[in-house]
Amino acid sequence: MPEATPKLVLASRSNARAALLSGAGLNFSIDPASVDEGGVKTSLKTDGADAADAARVLAEMKANRVATRHGNALVVGADQILECEDRWFDKPGSAGEARRHLEALRGRRHRLLSACCVVVNGAVIWRAEDVALMTMRRFSDCFLDQYLETVGEEAWESVGGYRLEGLGVQLFSRIEGDYFTVLGLPLLQLLDFLRGRGVVSE
Repeated sequence: MPEATPKLVLASRSNARAALLSGAGLNFSIDPASVDEGGVKTSLKTDGADAADAARVLAEMKANRVATRHGNALVVGADQILECEDRWFDKPGSAGEARRHLEALRGRRHRLLSACCVVVNGAVIWRAEDVALMTMRRFSDCFLDQYLETVGEEAWESVGGYRLEGLGVQLFSRIEGDYFTVLGLPLLQLLDFLRGRGVVSE
């Protein structure tokens, strides 16, 4: 009798990550982890961790929290941190803060650091990290006004105040790196791992 395909669980409330997995044809459930990301980031930065370390720790923390509820399932945890000139940016949370974030990033290059892991029964059995370099153009205040008015709350809910898969692409003059990494998940690496576990066909 063939071995059952392992259950796959996404430990994230990110619509973008869920859309990536769905688009890739994966069957999975969603069980977001409850983690004080701001507090964890502050603690890690105080202890001298860099942004890549923080993204990895948060990804593993989320997956481990959720894995306790799902037996032998493959639990995918992920995190992304935007870093510009040693400053870490979180989701803005308001229109005013989104404006301030975009003004701070305008004309500069920042890094998007994405970390992903898979946990089974409390053990990390796979991890991957990737970086994308994003250069924002020197857009005008008029464009910024129009952008924020058009995208509305979408700008509040995305780190950096943009979604590359939408109007946010107009904020940039150069993007270096993998598209899926920009969206918050090193998808190709994850799919390669899942093939080896029988979740995706060879």
